Amino acid sequence: MNFPGLGILGVLAFVVALLFSVMVHEAGHYLTAKKFHMRVTEFFLGFGSRIWSFQRGETEFGIKAIPAGGYCRISGMSVNEELPEADKHRAFYLASVPKRLIVLGAGSFLHFVLGFLILVILFSGVGVTAVTKTIDQVVPCVSNSASGISDSNCTATSIPTPAKAAGFMAGDEVISINGKESDNWADYTEIIRESARKEVIIAVNRNGERLLIPVTPAARTLNGREIGYLGIINELGTKKESPIKAVSTSVRITGDLLQNSVTSLFALPAKIPALFRQTFGNEERDPQGLVGVVGVARVSAQTASEPSLESREKVATFLIIIASLNIFVGVFNLLPLLPLDGGHMAVAIVDGIRRFNAKRRKLSPPPAIDVEKLLPLTFAVFALLAVLSLLLLTADIFNPINIYQ
Repeated sequence: MNFPGLGILGVLAFVVALLFSVMVHEAGHYLTAKKFHMRVTEFFLGFGSRIWSFQRGETEFGIKAIPAGGYCRISGMSVNEELPEADKHRAFYLASVPKRLIVLGAGSFLHFVLGFLILVILFSGVGVTAVTKTIDQVVPCVSNSASGISDSNCTATSIPTPAKAAGFMAGDEVISINGKESDNWADYTEIIRESARKEVIIAVNRNGERLLIPVTPAARTLNGREIGYLGIINELGTKKESPIKAVSTSVRITGDLLQNSVTSLFALPAKIPALFRQTFGNEERDPQGLVGVVGVARVSAQTASEPSLESREKVATFLIIIASLNIFVGVFNLLPLLPLDGGHMAVAIVDGIRRFNAKRRKLSPPPAIDVEKLLPLTFAVFALLAVLSLLLLTADIFNPINIYQ
């Protein structure tokens, strides 16, 4: 049964998680700016009219009416900004290049940290659905088709699968193969696939008794490659890892998500024409294509209300969505385009190169780059992002992605 209220809960959970991610991002800028004694006058979640705020020191903290992001106002981002005489030396543009880069990059860095921590919670606390080492079914015979894939429709002339012939039974828990133990069934799968027509010794736990069963995997062809197979179907279960193992796995997955995010950004321009066709034509949305914030929120709602998923699976899927989103946003913000953090980092780097060249030539330091002179470029990038956001919003409303058919 599908409960609409759960879908609303999924959207609310996504909005809260998104706003928390924004707050973490801005906290990165705030904390590093204060560390380097820069002047921070505002730290707000949202835009528009002020709803609530309080003053602590020189910084006003608060919430504004439009929950579409947040900002941390650091004085002196532009050389033309007027600062009180006592605080002029604290202007952002007067700081050293390394300090400016740390402040600008801190937001993306905390996105990566947040994504990593979410993955640690997922793997160590919530757990993920995975193939276990316990046999659920032993397929009785090999099909007569050319593929040789195991099938349960047996006849008098059917050939027993290697697992059936060797005496494996449902409920057997695989302990090791050829003396090699692993907590990951994928490791055993690889051994079996590499052992076509070669005998292996599989140790199983059957009702508390350890048994050694010799078996020779049969051969079949998959994607042009000959692999071994036994004819068993394993149980699915919840897999939780120890905290140390979870950290190791999260490091690997974070790296994969970073790589995928970079790849997705490079592929983004090529996907825009398809998005146009999917938005204004009759094409079905590509689940691997571009998706906006509304689309991600809708996926969260679908996940929360999907009746085929257990509560734990819904939480796990939601955590993966939020972790992936944080890492993608962190990478996106590092693009060397104004008004993104990466654009300001590029300006700081060019500033540093100019200062270095002047010092090498024994000249006076050049004035800091006036970012306001780059406003036409900033507006152009902002306009492109606005058009893309509007296109994604239209697509997510009128031709949404549906991951649960």
